[in-house]
Amino acid sequence: MLQPYVPLVLMFALAAAFAVFSVAVAPFVGPRRDNRAKLDAYECGIEPSPQPVVGSGRMPVAYYLTAMLFILFDIEMVFLYPFAVSADALGLFGLVEIALFIITVGFAYAYVWRRGGLDWN
Repeated sequence: MLQPYVPLVLMFALAAAFAVFSVAVAPFVGPRRDNRAKLDAYECGIEPSPQPVVGSGRMPVAYYLTAMLFILFDIEMVFLYPFAVSADALGLFGLVEIALFIITVGFAYAYVWRRGGLDWN
């Protein structure tokens, strides 16, 4: 009964083994060229400073808010792919459901826009 899933399980096991092997062996076979520049924190090519430039040592919340909104809307849009693949089989029911989903995402987008979540001021 589970016979058709054996190749899939073997493929996942092979992928996991390769990942573990790669991470375990990399420190031993990889080049070691440590210097001061590599050991410093990376800040987009700018010399690192002990404190962030903006505010009293705090990072602006707008960066985190934008990242979270991107993740939220990106994940919601991923749900459209299964519909695109099986649109023929779903028929009118699928069309109505995906329209409701898009309308819901549109309302969420309008709410965030209206509340100023997309402003950089």
